[in-house]
Amino acid sequence: MIEFQWLKNILKGNLVDPQPAASRSPPSANQPPVSARALPGETLAKQLALVIDLNVCVGCHACVTSCKQWNTSGSAGPLADEDPYGANPTGTFFNRVQTYEAGNFPGTDTIHFPKSCLHCEDPPCVPVCPTGASYKRKEDGIVLVDYDKCIGCKYCAWACPYGARELDEERQVMTKCTLCVDRIYDEQLPKEDRKPACVKACPTGARLFGDVKDPESEVSKAIRERGGYALMPEWETQPANQYLPRRITPSQSN
Repeated sequence: MIEFQWLKNILKGNLVDPQPAASRSPPSANQPPVSARALPGETLAKQLALVIDLNVCVGCHACVTSCKQWNTSGSAGPLADEDPYGANPTGTFFNRVQTYEAGNFPGTDTIHFPKSCLHCEDPPCVPVCPTGASYKRKEDGIVLVDYDKCIGCKYCAWACPYGARELDEERQVMTKCTLCVDRIYDEQLPKEDRKPACVKACPTGARLFGDVKDPESEVSKAIRERGGYALMPEWETQPANQYLPRRITPSQSN
């Protein structure tokens, strides 16, 4: 396994940059700037996020498998797989797709609902962490976990109203979506590949990625033009990830 020390540095999320700006050398391709933690309630100028188009998601799970493959192979992994071919398989996933039926027969509708960490602007998982392992990055709003500080107490999982945190049974640390922070800043990858693995893998283009604070970004335009919405706004966590609603097509009788 290739080890990315710069990714480990990102996951640690230093509170301050140890070097003055004037004395720092430019970061190399595998060594982006030192991460700083956002203060509670701080308004950030940039917020990276996913926008999920429920109208075109077909529930193929390509996002799930590509996420699992990418993250279990890098410094964010390995992600546990318990009895994967047995009667009761379980494991750690950063992204899951929930499928359910809505409506009444014969007018039922199958809905595929991808769900991962929403990278909330006011994440409730951060202040409950007793060790400071859970934090929000100041430069791009990504919520991460420092595995070296995590003690697996599950406080963050209890605090998250979306069920986005999972305990890795093998490592006994809490895990979650990182928005593939090791991909999006890796200058050794072609520019078009610097996106989360799930976005690259989606065959229908149901997953968009970008800065929701930039009004001219692809994600902001999609939210604005398609009536994008946040999940469970009553919790006042201000999720960064948003969903584009399904367009209901009336059934045609012969």
